[in-house]
Amino acid sequence: MVIKTANFVKSSGKWQDCPEPTIPEYAFIGRSNVGKSSLINAMMNHKDLAKTSQTPGKTQLINHFLVNENWYLTDLPGYGYAKVSKSIRKDFEKLITNYILNRRNLVNLFVLVDVRHTPQKIDLEFIQWCGESGVPFSIVFTKADKLKPNVVIQNVEHYKAELHKTWEDLPELYVTSAEKKEGCEEILNFIEKTNDFLILNNVNFDE
Repeated sequence: MVIKTANFVKSSGKWQDCPEPTIPEYAFIGRSNVGKSSLINAMMNHKDLAKTSQTPGKTQLINHFLVNENWYLTDLPGYGYAKVSKSIRKDFEKLITNYILNRRNLVNLFVLVDVRHTPQKIDLEFIQWCGESGVPFSIVFTKADKLKPNVVIQNVEHYKAELHKTWEDLPELYVTSAEKKEGCEEILNFIEKTNDFLILNNVNFDE
């Protein structure tokens, strides 16, 4: 997929305020500091489309971007950031779950996981929740440039082994590096193929 245009549309404090759900939408989510904004910027060939910050938990709203005039990329708040109060964390969780469960044009959720770490309980629980809730999702490993290639492979295999304890079939997996733009094309190709499928099958989100 060639990115011709990518423009910020709006930030929403609740899912009901999101743009009209008339076109396919692909959302990105992960723990705070997973490198979500950097990956989005790398995919869109735009240095500061999604705002990056040294302060984890900066994204506190649902941010919509219109790509190529025909699909939405959605930047969701990070989950599990310990340095915010419990009440704020609950508000985030409510915002995220309501959006995911109610946004009818959400075609796929990309769950970002830092490949440098062993499987984290909070990520595994969120992935499990997605499966139990029937949410279509993919797993995106970030920051692959921070490790040697053989260590990346080992860590991904470790993660797959952990998931296979409760999953028979695993979702699509992508290994990415925002720094080197690795994996960006694969994700965009998936989105392009999915959009083509939706057009071919006359999928209408208004119904």
